This record gives sequence, structure tokens and C-alpha cells, in this order.
Amino acid sequence: MTGTGIRLHAPVPGWSLDADVVIVGSGVAGLTAALRCTAAGLRTVVVTKARLDDGSTRWAQGGVAAALGEGDTPEQHLDDTLVAGAGLCDETAVRTLVTEGPDAVRRLIATGAHFDTDATGTLALAREGGHHRRRIAHAGGDATGAEISRALVEAVRAAALHTVENALVLDLLTDAEGRTAGVTLHVMGEGQHDGVGAVRAPAVVLATGGMGQIFSATTNPSVSTGDGVALALRAGADVSDLEFVQFHPTVLFLGAGAEGQQPLVSEAVRGEGAHLVDAEGVRFMVGQHELAELAPRDIVAKAITRRMHEHGAEHMYLDARHFGAEMWEQRFPTILAACRAHGIDPVTEPIPVAPAAHYASGGVRTDLHGRTTVPGLYACGEVACTGVHGANRLASNSLLEGLVFAERIADDVAATTRKAAAAVAPAEPVTLPLLAPESRLRIQRIMTAGAGVLRSADSLRTAAAELEAIRAEVDTPAPVSTAASVNPPAPADTAATAPKPATPATPATPAKPAEPGVEAWEATNLLCVARVLTAAALRREETRGCHWREDHADRDDTDWRRHLVVQLQHDRSLDVRTTASAVFPPTLPQRPQEQ
Repeated sequence: MTGTGIRLHAPVPGWSLDADVVIVGSGVAGLTAALRCTAAGLRTVVVTKARLDDGSTRWAQGGVAAALGEGDTPEQHLDDTLVAGAGLCDETAVRTLVTEGPDAVRRLIATGAHFDTDATGTLALAREGGHHRRRIAHAGGDATGAEISRALVEAVRAAALHTVENALVLDLLTDAEGRTAGVTLHVMGEGQHDGVGAVRAPAVVLATGGMGQIFSATTNPSVSTGDGVALALRAGADVSDLEFVQFHPTVLFLGAGAEGQQPLVSEAVRGEGAHLVDAEGVRFMVGQHELAELAPRDIVAKAITRRMHEHGAEHMYLDARHFGAEMWEQRFPTILAACRAHGIDPVTEPIPVAPAAHYASGGVRTDLHGRTTVPGLYACGEVACTGVHGANRLASNSLLEGLVFAERIADDVAATTRKAAAAVAPAEPVTLPLLAPESRLRIQRIMTAGAGVLRSADSLRTAAAELEAIRAEVDTPAPVSTAASVNPPAPADTAATAPKPATPATPATPAKPAEPGVEAWEATNLLCVARVLTAAALRREETRGCHWREDHADRDDTDWRRHLVVQLQHDRSLDVRTTASAVFPPTLPQRPQEQ
């Protein structure tokens, strides 16, 4: 495979570093990989967009799912994960996750993470949606991510790893043979490194987190702008399952016009016995699923949305008044404080909740070693599509995935380390015009209206046309195969034939491309990812997992128990293909020991 030749408009790098591996991101996936690479003797550089502890990991409330409790087994964990994934999980990847997971959690504890225990010193395990057993290890009641981040950051600093903070990754560098040769990045502010530079390395690990900022309301922090997925697309990598965006069912409702990061009300609250009710106090999940409020997230989010539509309401309620003040203060102090900060007291009143964008189940396609379709480029955590989550992530599997696959990536990098070859410019370079920063808000509103919880062909076509209009303002429109989604599924393992794209609702007004800068780069990345998500969602003509099509309300295993794989082309069109089955083809040629 070859790269697209597309690069963000950016200044020429003014400084550089050399390393064996550069890890982009400082959440559980990135820092776990960094520590293990360093332990293997590799020169490791960690690049992170904000501070080391500012990623999505620290916002995780619930915990880490693993078969650690008495009577629980990896096989039971596997069964729950496969059910939640709605027929699209890669069973081999899931089995890897659940069998290697318990020891990975124990190593995290050995690194210094302190999880909650009972009076005997045994891990206190909670239960969340989709799990038939208590297997969620948590810390600080509902501050698990913050504790994991603290422990890993301390370990990284103790190991004196080379870190570059406040740095936005721009593009992948490649050598004459198309192999990874490092990354370009922009460091914000003054320090040891400033402005645009490069880290030269034969291995790059993307651990950049999610893309929740593609929607108006999300639980993701402001840095979650899909930078890793966009970089991988420009590098020519395969991206898969991006249509499966998980909308968390219970996000604190702050008003119909609320935008940006919204407070999460963890699934663990329902795991401890909270009830979902409507304005009349009716528990509407009872009878809809055997697990009622603890059904998988996609089912609960759909049920809440349906009830809202039936009642003409903007939100439902989560009632946990029966917990009492002491339980709220000890088990869920973070959530309690967030609710009270917004004028809601869960001890005395139900919490208004509504679904909001939470987690990307798809991403950059990888194999069991985290390898993408670009030699030397790895991906791990939310930016990756390992096949573990399928069409819907099981609660608290995300932190575990970050741990397990980060370790596997580090082992693979250590086993295949090579000297970095010189980076070369693309044979046919394309400089990507940058969007104005204010485009970000427009993209978010377009995606929320057209590709949110409930989708249809009409809403997705409208979104695709409006996104194309934004792109056309700074560039001559290129063919966009998002419109290919209106066709029936293409034959297995073949590309879709793209008919003429939808015409934008209003003619684009030419605009001068923005000057290079963080906000312009982020907006441009968001548009790239939004186009792919919309193309895939329009193409998948069924309802499965967290992809809900009101015009195709049923799950269709005959035509759609398969994955969509998207590649960005040199002319910036999108090549949307289907796999032959629910099993992904290899990302790279297999080594003898893997065959």
C-alpha cells in the first residue's frame, strides 16, 4: 500500500528528535506502551496534545473490566463482550483481551494504581451494563481513570522518559519504501521544543484517543478531535467501523442548547441499583431487556431516545434517591459533585439524563499486535479498531483494551526494531487547505443533526452534502464516494462504485483557507473524520449495535454481518469497501510464527 501524498498545510519542521519509537498520546494505552517499550531498552518519545494527564483516560469513571472475581472466568467475560458487540466482534481479538486482561490489570496495580478494596483487602468489584457478573475494578469510587492516569504518569516521570507535552501531531513521515519514518508535530507555547518539528523513528504508535468533538454534545474532552484517525487516513491506512459511535445513555442533561464536554453519569450508578424513569416515574426499561437498566449501552440509549420521542421530552431521569447520602458520598463522589455543581442533588431528586456521544467503537484498523496497514504504524486504544468492540463496546472494556494491546504493541516493536530510514517527500504531494476555526461548530451541528443517535438516508445525505459544502469553500470539490452508500452493499471485498455526489443544499461561497494553527488543524481533522463516518453510516443499511437507522430498523446478518473499510484516496475521495465476513483480513503479511 502507498500513502495518499496528502499533508496538512504546515510550516517546514524547524527542529527534530531521534527515537526508536514515538508514542502519540498519554492515556492508558500510550503510557502503558511507553513504559513497556522503555523497559525493553527502546529509545522512547511520548508526544501528547496537552499535559501528560489531560487525555480521556482521566475522565473514565466506571473502571476496568476483567475476570478477577471469584467464580468469574474469561469465557464469561468473552460471552458478554460478544453479545454487546452485536455480531461484529473479532472473537480472536476478544479472547486475547479477556485472557490477557486479568494479568494486565495486576501489572497495572504493581505499577502503582490503587483500586478500591473491601474490608479483607480484596478488590471491590462492581457491575455495569451488559455484564452478568461483578467484574469492574474501580478506584476512588468513581474516579478510576484519574487514579490510573496518576499512577502511569508518576511511573513515566520516574523512568525519565522523554516527553513532549502540548504538541499536536500533524502527519506521518515515511521512507522511500513507504515505511514509517516518524511524525511531524506542532508544539504549542514556549519550552525545550517550540513550533513545528519532527520526531524521526521507525515505529509510531497512535494512542490519540477519540473523536467525540465531532458532535455538539459529548463526554469527551476538547482535545478529542480525531487527530489520530485523520493522520492515519492521510497516510493511507485503513479505517473501519467508524459508523459505530457509542452514545452513552446517561449524560447529565444541561439543556437543549448545551454544547461541548458534558458530565457523565457512570453506568456503575445503574449497576448499584439506580432506575431509569420518565417524568411520571415509570421504569420504562423493565420488560424491554432481561437486564433492564443494565442492558448493553446501545439498547438503553435507544430506549431513552424512543421514550423521549414518545413523550415529547428532552430528557429522561435516573433515580437513585434510595442510595442515601452516605452511599452517594462514598461510592460516587465525583458524580455527586458534578450534579450539585449544576444545581441537581441526586440524594433528593432524580437526575435528568440524555444520550451523548461517548466512544468510537471503530478506528484505525489493526491486527492483534496493533499493526495497521502502514508498515511501522501502530494504533491502540480508542483510536484503533482491534475488532474487540464490534458494533457496540461493552462497558469498561476500553481501559482493558488499552492495557492489553499496548503491551502487545510494545512487544512487537521491541521484536522488530530497525533503524529509521530517511524520510522522503510524497511523490505527488497534496497540501490540504485548512478550514477556519469556526468551521468546528458547524461540523458539530451538522453531525449531531444528521449522524447522531438516530439516523436515516435523508439525514445522512444532508450531512454529507453540508460537509462537502464546507470543504468546497476552501477547495475545489473532489469526488466523494459517501454517496456510494445509497447503493446496495457492494460484493464482498470490493470497492463501491461512486455515483455523482449529493449536491450541497446551498452553493459554497469561496473562502480563503485558514493559516496554519492548532484550531485550523483540528477543524480540518474533524471534517476528514466526519466525512468517513457519514459515508460508512450511509452505506450500512441496517440497524446494528450503536448504529441506528430509522429507515432500516432491523439487523441484517445476511448482507451486513461484515465490516466497512474506508481509505482516503490521492484525490481526497473515499474508497468504501466491505469485508467478506465479520473477520478482518490481515493488515500486513503474516510472519511465519503467526501463520
